[in-house]
Amino acid sequence: MLAADEWGGASSPPLVLLHGGGQTRRAWGRSGPRLAELGWRVIAPDLRGHGTSEWSADGDYDVDLFAADVRALVAELGRRPVLIGASLGGLSSLLAAGEPPRAAIRALVLVDVAHRPDPRGVRRIIEFMRRRPDGFASVGEAAAMVSAYLPHRPRPHDPEGLRNNLRRRGDRWVWHWDPRLLDSFEARTDPPGMADRLLDAARHADVPILLVRGGISDVVREDIAEQFCDRVPNARRVDVADAGHMVVGDRNEHFIDAIVPFLDGVE
Repeated sequence: MLAADEWGGASSPPLVLLHGGGQTRRAWGRSGPRLAELGWRVIAPDLRGHGTSEWSADGDYDVDLFAADVRALVAELGRRPVLIGASLGGLSSLLAAGEPPRAAIRALVLVDVAHRPDPRGVRRIIEFMRRRPDGFASVGEAAAMVSAYLPHRPRPHDPEGLRNNLRRRGDRWVWHWDPRLLDSFEARTDPPGMADRLLDAARHADVPILLVRGGISDVVREDIAEQFCDRVPNARRVDVADAGHMVVGDRNEHFIDAIVPFLDGVE
């Protein structure tokens, strides 16, 4: 079962927000209400193994399982949604929309994810996630580590905002995701054939696709984004200046401004 937050009216057109690996649905805490104000029914789930959603009993977190979860969620909605997926959420959405059985969606927004990553950027993420397996003595200690990892992002005035990404384990705070996720993440950093598979899925999705790239991302370089859009006829791209891989967390208002024209054109 997937836990989720929801904003907006039940009769509004549905829009699903899918977070990145190692995050939770709280990553959309500012985006969800803003998009609801613009007339969408917004659903933001915790992916399996993250937040308060169920963990895989056997520790298996293959991307196909995430894609199957996206298909199931779309089917439950009863109306074709727009999918907005960041990183892992974007990969899952792309496969769900472009490979059989294809999820019936209206459009797809990929947030700093394309057909292949820069392996150096992915390694940096995994190295960060593997740090401090014993957790933190306080939320502030975790926030300090995040700030050191993201020096381009202004340090929050109140580190307690990070609490939603953590859970208690004894007298320590640990990240709110299954640590077994990391083994799957490392296995699919850039596996043979995956780039072609994702490009094929993007072409077969047969819906408008917007690639939102962080202007200073070290995961989706500019040449990777250009290649994706060159090879996928229904894709276009926009960059969010001064944002890294975590575009929404870095520059949320600029992210909203970047996607609104695309959403306004969705039929």
